[in-house]
Amino acid sequence: MPAAEESGNSVKQTPTDFFESIGHKAEQLAPTTNGTNGAAQKDDDDEKVVEEIESLCMNCHENGITRLLLTKIPYFREVILMSFDCEKCGFHNSEIQSAGTIQPKGSKYVLRLTEMADFERQVVKSDTAIVKFIELDLEVPPGRGQLTTVEGLLTTIVDDLELGQEERKEKAPEVYAKVDEIIKKGRSMLAGEAFPFRLTVDDPAGNSWITPNMRDGVGKWEKHEYVRTPEQNEALGLAATNPVTGAPTQDDDEIIPDQVYEFPATCPGCLHPCTTKMKMVDIPHFKAVVLMSTVCTDCGYRSNDVKTGGEIPELGKKITLRVETPEDLARDILKSESCSLECPELNLQVNPGTLGGRFTTVEGLLTQVRNDLHSQIFETGSDEGGDSLSSEERSQWAKFFEGIDAAIKGEKKFTVILTDPLASSYVQKVVDPDQEDPQITTEDYQRTDQEEEDLGLRDMKTEGYEADNANGTNDANGEAETNGA
Repeated sequence: MPAAEESGNSVKQTPTDFFESIGHKAEQLAPTTNGTNGAAQKDDDDEKVVEEIESLCMNCHENGITRLLLTKIPYFREVILMSFDCEKCGFHNSEIQSAGTIQPKGSKYVLRLTEMADFERQVVKSDTAIVKFIELDLEVPPGRGQLTTVEGLLTTIVDDLELGQEERKEKAPEVYAKVDEIIKKGRSMLAGEAFPFRLTVDDPAGNSWITPNMRDGVGKWEKHEYVRTPEQNEALGLAATNPVTGAPTQDDDEIIPDQVYEFPATCPGCLHPCTTKMKMVDIPHFKAVVLMSTVCTDCGYRSNDVKTGGEIPELGKKITLRVETPEDLARDILKSESCSLECPELNLQVNPGTLGGRFTTVEGLLTQVRNDLHSQIFETGSDEGGDSLSSEERSQWAKFFEGIDAAIKGEKKFTVILTDPLASSYVQKVVDPDQEDPQITTEDYQRTDQEEEDLGLRDMKTEGYEADNANGTNDANGEAETNGA
């Protein structure tokens, strides 16, 4: 029945129709002349771009105006911009809230600032995010959501610290001195005198963001996703309807290769019970790896990961593969979670932990990187990338994706460089195992101090801990006897 479906020629709107880019919002505000000698035509039926609501002022308890703008942020997702103004007392307030749902996993962004241009990076800080300037030894707890830049974020923090300094100087001189030291260091950072330093935004809800740049190298901009703790889920108001009490134990602890094991788990997205499948696969001439897959039938959440085992080698490994023919795209490739990926000809660099562990082909790995990055850059619903992208930046991204697409189709030669401090990555050879593949180069290297620190190897002790434990027990007993005497 077409007539019933049209229901009076009414157009059905989806939730995404309400969230347009700011450029489209501005076009709706532009006056139309159409031969009226420059006079704008008024149409009472036009929708308001900014919603205005009369609301109570919490400062003078008179009525003020709250304005709401529903829009999209390039590289990110839908948000609601809110501002309040009171004409009676002059009070003003503004904040940002995510219009999306809580993401299946939390996210942590790390930006290493090395030049003044980095201060212009856009930052979306949700009301659940924790902001840290590591070198400043400063942490900002969850609070009001903000849409700002790195410079604006640091300036606001320093300005807030300066409030009440005179009172601290009189009542708590020690606190005043420590806060004054942080303020001076923050001002030097804003002046560009303290490069490099790092900014982290850790959001358990996964609704915060730091804008990347296609020229970012390894270690410049990082994104890490993680499974929330029960305490974080509780703080976000999430709880499992039927929590899993525990997984049944197997009678035989030995894992049989190529056999699929299933055990109950909790979905990180909706916290409902789900099933995780595990299978151990023996990669020829390499080592055994564990493939894990989780699927939730309630919310549709899916994830897969590859875990490598065995002892930690003394040296890291760097593998270089020259992809010269379309057949090379079909090579099996194992990228561990600790491995970084680099393709110089494609201007592509992927930091460790960004994709997790993956066991796929060269083509499959490139396709996943391409799709993930494309969805982040052009998530506004079109290939234009939103109104905030300049024409030069838009053309650079278009050229970047054209290069990756040509490589995926086998039309462009490129190099894949895997750098793994745990030597747990692998690229398939197309020659006999006892022969050297002319297109693959492997190199062992000494791990850097930063890699050792990131992997937690400096704090790991595997020998002599029994004696230390015994000495600690004896020392404690000796102190007890002395105190008893």
